Amino acid sequence: MGSSTSILQVVTVGGLSTLPVLLVGPWGGVWGDRVDRRKLLMKIQTFMAILAVLFALLIVSDRGLGLPDQLRVWIAYTYVLASGISRSIAQPMRQALIANTVPPESFGNAFAANSMNITGTRIFGPFVGGIIIAGLGFTTNFLVEASLYAATVLVYLPMTTPYQREVVARRRSAVSDFGEGVRFIRSEKRIILTLIFLGLIPNVVLHQAWFLLPVFTADVLRQNADVGGFLLSATGVGGFISSVVIASIGFSFNKGLVALVSILFSSIFVILFALSPWLLPLYPLIPALILIGFMSLAQAHFRTTSGTLIQLSTPDRFRSRVTSLASYGQGFVFPFSILVGIFAEFSGVVVTITVLGLIGLILSIIFTLTLGDVRREP
Repeated sequence: MGSSTSILQVVTVGGLSTLPVLLVGPWGGVWGDRVDRRKLLMKIQTFMAILAVLFALLIVSDRGLGLPDQLRVWIAYTYVLASGISRSIAQPMRQALIANTVPPESFGNAFAANSMNITGTRIFGPFVGGIIIAGLGFTTNFLVEASLYAATVLVYLPMTTPYQREVVARRRSAVSDFGEGVRFIRSEKRIILTLIFLGLIPNVVLHQAWFLLPVFTADVLRQNADVGGFLLSATGVGGFISSVVIASIGFSFNKGLVALVSILFSSIFVILFALSPWLLPLYPLIPALILIGFMSLAQAHFRTTSGTLIQLSTPDRFRSRVTSLASYGQGFVFPFSILVGIFAEFSGVVVTITVLGLIGLILSIIFTLTLGDVRREP
């Protein structure tokens, strides 16, 4: 059962960072519609820099104190949770700021260009992080992380937001503002609500395959952790290619149709990834790398397309609230990851990833056939 326990711990750590989206995310959206979003992001990034420094100092202290292993685990969980709280507020604010800096006709290209930073981090992050940890230790790794957060604050300083409405002091309660945002989605822009539900497939169901990569690498591919880094980097390559294509040429088809087809293909690639050891038995890593890259490409296409449609459908006074509510589904990653971890304990990682892909495939086929209003969305 040692391997089973590791599976559950892996998906727990992976999912825990998304839990705050359920509790904090929507209220962060209310906050973002009440204040200057750029300044709010700067404060959040400053907090993350301080948190990373404190965690680095805690690691240094642990060398002298010799904390129990169980306490170390809970400290790590606390850091992941605190980071998740910050990201649950910051991520929607970043998307809203994109719409505040470019005209509506450039939303798709701007979202794709922004995604290059995220996917580029996934390409090089595992290698750089591994080198820093192996050569200089975890303390240095967190200090580097803190310096990067601080650098983003400096980047935001000269930033202008010509397409952001003037911030007006609100006298209504946060609860009233939150309800106003929900009513806007439910009554005026149902396409946003549909896209939120569609996002549960790639962001909650299919994304579990990413959390299972370490276990898949060790138990199925019979490779060391460095190969797991290659697989994670492959997801970055796939997302990067998606960003380059959209940023360069835009959308050749209706954005709604692109979103639906992207989920469909992402599900297929997840299933094929689970079966990759049998597609090329002598060199199973080759199809695994290719398929996980294609899966990431399809998911990135959906996220960019969906994000563009949501921003185009939202007036700026609702932008932070709607963007936060659009990200709400990510909060279900954590409870679902616990179920996936328990299921994987008894069925194995290959069966689990295959089942996830099949769930996504069935749902995506149903939605593609039934959601004609989404297919026609320009």
